[in-house]
Amino acid sequence: MTAQAIDLSGKVALVTGAGRPRGLGAGIARCLAGAGARIVVCDRDEAGVAALAEEIGARGGEALACRADVTCEEDVAALVDAAVAHFGGLDILVNNAGIGDRVGPVEQFAVEDWDAVLAVNLKGAFLGIKHAARAMIARGTGGRIISIGSQASKSGVSLMAAYAASKHGLIGLTRSAAIELGRHGITVNAVCPNHIPNDLGDWQRETLAQARGWSMEDYWSRFRARVPLGRTGSVEDAARACLFLASDLADYITGEALNVSGGEEYH
Repeated sequence: MTAQAIDLSGKVALVTGAGRPRGLGAGIARCLAGAGARIVVCDRDEAGVAALAEEIGARGGEALACRADVTCEEDVAALVDAAVAHFGGLDILVNNAGIGDRVGPVEQFAVEDWDAVLAVNLKGAFLGIKHAARAMIARGTGGRIISIGSQASKSGVSLMAAYAASKHGLIGLTRSAAIELGRHGITVNAVCPNHIPNDLGDWQRETLAQARGWSMEDYWSRFRARVPLGRTGSVEDAARACLFLASDLADYITGEALNVSGGEEYH
């Protein structure tokens, strides 16, 4: 099945953390827009999402750019209100905003860094679910909520305890919200990619390889040995998983954490 086989015409999607051109959020927004959804993109980087909205518009889509800090409840509430006011409702939320650039041994890890990671990756997703669910329930036509987890949602990662804790917590949040919101016709799922070579992925790869005393050749050799399909994941791989979960094809799927890892992660 190709992405073009899925039609999201008439749907409104909100994607957080979409300010980086090579980022997963931008890729997801492009993918959903390509299937016909009208898109609200947000980030703390106002220029980044403005450029993305302009790009989507130039390709024949409709997009609204908003600046928002997902750790601030007032910002998240205003963001959902903006989607409803501009497009008439909200059908799809993709909680993509996240940070993964705080690494270090757990016995030395700064409390301030721990708080920052949990605030964006877990509290931010909670606030998105809370306010998107309110709008979806009020509209009465159901909805799709998709949060971006990680391979670190399923397995521990050395030097990234805060990141792994936040992503493990995201799965508990997803499953609990799925139970609560199912009666409203709202599905709640997570997508869990492994390593993606983009802005954040490049930084994580280089930083962790250096911290572990590995060369880049060592890193890639170890990676290929772990992944049955023998390649890294791409933004498009994860974006297509979101597209599927946002579509009617996934109408009976909720509370799931879908691995998109080439077989590296199977829990």
